Amino acid sequence: MVRGKDGVGAVMDSMELERLRGITIQSASTFTMWKDCTINLIDTPGHVDFTVEVERALRVLDGAVLVLCAVGGVQCQTITVTRQMDRYNIPRIAFINKLDRQGADHVRVLNQIRSKLNFNSAFINIPICQEPKSTGIIDLISETVVYFDEPFGLTVRQDAIPSSMLAETKERRAEFIGNFVLF
Repeated sequence: MVRGKDGVGAVMDSMELERLRGITIQSASTFTMWKDCTINLIDTPGHVDFTVEVERALRVLDGAVLVLCAVGGVQCQTITVTRQMDRYNIPRIAFINKLDRQGADHVRVLNQIRSKLNFNSAFINIPICQEPKSTGIIDLISETVVYFDEPFGLTVRQDAIPSSMLAETKERRAEFIGNFVLF
């Protein structure tokens, strides 16, 4: 298993080269249960050299999560995969990860999603970041803060939105509701 700086591993990378380089080369699938629903997950490669592998996986999907790095943002391969998803009419949501990395900028990535991918997008959550880590999120639907305490976020607690973030929360919530109504 590949282990990053936080000790968490990529359990779906089964090839030795995948584990050594920390990348996905071959699509892998797994599943999870949520209430009475089975959710099948397919991890596809993110590098342009493996576009054919992504194409094969897209043919069986009902929906997709487009995972974007908070530092790298929308890259050439993101645009390629988006075109592939368009070809198969796959509905998708975007997820911005690696918010704890130096140089992470979730607002810049959202703007790239809008400009480069032409998506009508808005935040559902606003991260609360205090470098070098992300400490929680503001849930724009429930209008509460969810904090993830302890080393790996094992303790989860809810609290009121900090006064310093009320204006941004109000603005982002209105934007989210406006985009949702347009959908």
